[in-house]
Amino acid sequence: MDFIKKNYDKIILSAVLLGVIGFLVFLPFVISHDQEELKNKADAVTSPKVQPLPAVDLSRQTNVTGRVQSAAGFDFSTAHKLFNPLEWKRAMDGSLIPVKAGNQPASAVVVARIIPLYYSLSFDSVETNGLAPRYVVGVERQAAAVPAQRRKQQRFVSPDDPKKDAFTLLKVKGAPENPDELDLKLADTGETVALAPGKPYQRADAYAVDLRYDPDKKNFPARRVGSGISFAGGDYIVVAIDADEVVLFDQSNQKKTTLRYAP
Repeated sequence: MDFIKKNYDKIILSAVLLGVIGFLVFLPFVISHDQEELKNKADAVTSPKVQPLPAVDLSRQTNVTGRVQSAAGFDFSTAHKLFNPLEWKRAMDGSLIPVKAGNQPASAVVVARIIPLYYSLSFDSVETNGLAPRYVVGVERQAAAVPAQRRKQQRFVSPDDPKKDAFTLLKVKGAPENPDELDLKLADTGETVALAPGKPYQRADAYAVDLRYDPDKKNFPARRVGSGISFAGGDYIVVAIDADEVVLFDQSNQKKTTLRYAP
């Protein structure tokens, strides 16, 4: 107790100094905390947290815009006949036959059949006659303009005489007296083809067509490009034949009609 009484003022001063030192040590934390609070309050005022609005549903507007941009297809001819009424022809027996769209008599023509016209080569036989073998090659041109040239014609060819008007013999495979295959080069296309007994070469060079006009009960078999046909009081020319369509030319009005072939 005597120590406290003698050093009372010093003890009080030391306690005060310790309190001041503690306050000074703690003061930066207080200042930092106050600054953080002030910053948060300032941010809340200047940059408030706002919930984003839900996405706007524009599907209806997009659908309307898409319909406007897409062209609408209205068929007023083949199904409804609003602007192109269907024409009917009276057949010889009195029955009515509809004419296809276009109101032209040629549109009522039916493509009954399209016939490929082949260019064919065949290995027909071998001729020896005690000499070097010669090979008989059949040539058939069904699309030839002259009828006499459409019949099958035979050409004799050998390694010593390889070149003919339609082809050139390149190679004989197998025994010369009984070959397995002849390799030929075609004169018109330069294509190399192989001929074996019973295995001819064929390609479709053109087509013929069987046509039918039901209102007049007329049939036009095996017509080729350039053939003329007459029906419904008009004259027509077959100007084109393909594997799936035929084109007729009306000589009276210079119009062309395309007929589709649906076997």
